[in-house]
Amino acid sequence: MTSSPLGQNPAPIAITHNRPLRALLVTLGVLLVIVGVIGLFLPLLPTTPFLLLAAGCFARSSPTFYQALTTHPIVGPPIRQWREDRTIPLRAKWIAVIMIALTLGSSILFIVPLISVKIGLTVLGLGIVIWILRIPTRTVHEGE
Repeated sequence: MTSSPLGQNPAPIAITHNRPLRALLVTLGVLLVIVGVIGLFLPLLPTTPFLLLAAGCFARSSPTFYQALTTHPIVGPPIRQWREDRTIPLRAKWIAVIMIALTLGSSILFIVPLISVKIGLTVLGLGIVIWILRIPTRTVHEGE
């Protein structure tokens, strides 16, 4: 996939002609959607990353599933936004950072007994938070 300037439609993704690979990508995409939907109801399981991965699988294997996912009224907008301009809304950033702090913080304080694992979780959490905060924030355009 080639990158496009921000705000423009991205280049189309080529569908693979390898039948076993297509079947694998469709199967993986369906499983990722299932995990993403479960994440809507479980506060510790993120939804968007799984749906973004599913969209990537479907974009290369099934135009029908890709269209269904990206035009869905609830999950479609964040997928299209990421595909078009590689940004995430400020609210999503705050929710992600708070959830990481709560889940990893409570695990570090109350569940994990080994100091080495506590340090590893702290480093992992900080790395993910830094990565999230470095992703450009979506700016609201006139008329939205």
